[in-house]
Amino acid sequence: MGQSLTTRPHRDRHVRVRAALAAVLAGALLWAAGPAADATARPPDARSSPAQSPTADGPTGPNTLAPPAAAAPSTAVAARSGGGAAAAPAPGDDWLRTRGNRIVDARGHEVWLTGTNWFGFNTTERVFHGLWSANITDTTRSMAQRGINIVRVPVSTQLLLEWKAGRAAVSSAVNAHANPELAGMTTLEVFDHWLSLCKRFGIKVMLDVHSAEADNAGHVHPVWWKGAITVEDFHTAWEWVTARYRGDDTVVAMDIKNEPHGGAGENPRAKWDGSGDQDDFKHACQTAGRRVLAVNPQLLILCEGVQIHPRNGSDWSSTNAADYHSTWWGGNLRGARTHPVDLGAGNDRLVYSPHDYGPLVAPQPWFTGDWNRTTLERDVWDPNWLYLHKENTAPLLIGEWGGLLDGGPNEKWMKALRDLIVEHRIHQTFWCLNPNSGDTGGLLLGDWKTWDEEKYALLKPALWQHRGKFVSLDHQVPLGGAGSATGLSLTDVYGGGGDPADTAPPTAPSRLTATATGPTSVTLGWAPADDDTGVTGYDVHRDGVKVNAAPVTGTTYTDTGLAPSTRYGYTVRARDAAGNVSVSSPGATATTPPAGGPSGAVRVLHRTTDQAPTDNAVRPELRVANTGTAPLDLSALTLRHYFTRDGGAPGVNAWCDHAAVGCERIRLRVVPLSAPVAGADAYLEVGFTGGTLVAGRDTGDIQLRMSKTDWSSFDERDDHSRAPSATHTDARTVPAYTGTTLVWGTPPT
Repeated sequence: MGQSLTTRPHRDRHVRVRAALAAVLAGALLWAAGPAADATARPPDARSSPAQSPTADGPTGPNTLAPPAAAAPSTAVAARSGGGAAAAPAPGDDWLRTRGNRIVDARGHEVWLTGTNWFGFNTTERVFHGLWSANITDTTRSMAQRGINIVRVPVSTQLLLEWKAGRAAVSSAVNAHANPELAGMTTLEVFDHWLSLCKRFGIKVMLDVHSAEADNAGHVHPVWWKGAITVEDFHTAWEWVTARYRGDDTVVAMDIKNEPHGGAGENPRAKWDGSGDQDDFKHACQTAGRRVLAVNPQLLILCEGVQIHPRNGSDWSSTNAADYHSTWWGGNLRGARTHPVDLGAGNDRLVYSPHDYGPLVAPQPWFTGDWNRTTLERDVWDPNWLYLHKENTAPLLIGEWGGLLDGGPNEKWMKALRDLIVEHRIHQTFWCLNPNSGDTGGLLLGDWKTWDEEKYALLKPALWQHRGKFVSLDHQVPLGGAGSATGLSLTDVYGGGGDPADTAPPTAPSRLTATATGPTSVTLGWAPADDDTGVTGYDVHRDGVKVNAAPVTGTTYTDTGLAPSTRYGYTVRARDAAGNVSVSSPGATATTPPAGGPSGAVRVLHRTTDQAPTDNAVRPELRVANTGTAPLDLSALTLRHYFTRDGGAPGVNAWCDHAAVGCERIRLRVVPLSAPVAGADAYLEVGFTGGTLVAGRDTGDIQLRMSKTDWSSFDERDDHSRAPSATHTDARTVPAYTGTTLVWGTPPT
């Protein structure tokens, strides 16, 4: 778990106060996993006195039970805990692969990975937290009965290397009274025993290298090497654990490294640029993934994101935070668009895995103002990672999301992301099972036995269900084990090669609408179909021909690349998990408008929050509004911000610092005037790569910046287009054009 780092001083104070208070209340604060609010606000030393309860991300509270006395993990090494291979079961048939943005089984049937995280093996205890109170069998059975079909297990590179070297310890964080079946077991033997329980109850497992060192605060370190743990150790540990379990299809996925991160100017920090440098996480995940697949080519390889990515016009050498897009630790996959992970022959095992959190973890800027799911999807999820799903590039598995139910903003965020997950059938592992995650809480309450029913009810729609029962990722074992009243196996759902019992198609989608959203695009919307086993997607047909490559998982679709002034007819059909297809929906038609002009009415607004008009940067802040009654085609529109260069070098560079529509959708160029006019000798032209703006909406903020090539100063006080105030007003001095036709404002003369 982690978060985007900012320079807001009040947040740093808040975190330091919280950490200090936690230390007073708990004696020592153990951070096992979860959001580190600021890397400069390091958690206290992660060694606790024996009587203290390990906690993650926050203070010990009334819902956190301490382990038995003398709970510090034993350093005694059991002679029988060698690092040799575990006894391999018979080869299984539960391995998974990818197809477009979907994960499928060996028979090509789509599956949905829906689970949770259970941390502890990554910490100083080197074993699941909670075994000081709860029984491992009861806890595992309970997860399965409630629909958890995969568990993400954080570990450390240090622990894997200890296991490899035969130095697994017997941890005193295991209460033998509560867990008599674990008495005397080393941490490795506890893990192997738990894998046998997962096999018994139909749960699959994903390993996650959460940190280099076995440390409750280990996730705060930004990269995959630290101290004595080298990059080669990291790869060697992955190869060893892969070899140990390569015959066991209980372990189906490897999350290569938890939350690589680091902000501008931090060292070390993780980047994503395809350079092959030691801190290039794209290279690290690609290298580890290939080495893992060389040992077991059947595994899924998960690559998380980083924290920051350079804005247009900037690069990784900048130490200025304003030059980067920043988001949650592990949540920035912008770099995968231009530098995708390449697993070679194993590319059908690649899954991208972002993390996302709510405002109780950190008050991010996208949680200000009138935010909702639409703004989150547009401003945060789409540009950082959701594009990979929408463009059918690869599957997504949101490896961490979750939080406290506050009846307010945090719960609003959780429901918005939950609904996105359900609508698109995005794979996910909820953070977390453990109640001792201070900033998020867990699915279990403080006794480690009772479920938080309110939080579970929020999660439940995002757990794979079929005909009212939860679905395992195992072909033979129903979720919950043999005779389960709540679970099914994959064979129960699909049969031997389909589902002969399910021959009923979904109902047809209804209320189809088609709206021309520009000369070359039409946007469709429809009411969802119904099916006894659940609709898995939709096919869109234009004039009788299917136009979508992968099933549409929502109830909207934009058809692009069309001809202007042309009438198109559409129908939609629904699909279910058994492959049954509905009859076509009632049809809808739309006619694209002529090319050459926006189809809505343009209004431009601007403001300035730059209080230094004579420094070396011009910082226009613009918005475009559609005041008409029809959609506005942004691709045909350009704006002109007129300014004077005021001596110095004539060359001017321009950057997009932030755009609600995404800086990647903004086109900029600086155009010198052939002859100076009052208030200008050049203008910044602002265009859009595409998209439409519906009637009555605006683009949101577009924050731009210009500097001369010699970094000399401007004097904006007499510039034609400089905004008069810090609030948005009509920008009559920022003219807008369609081609060469003026549609808003007044240029200088």
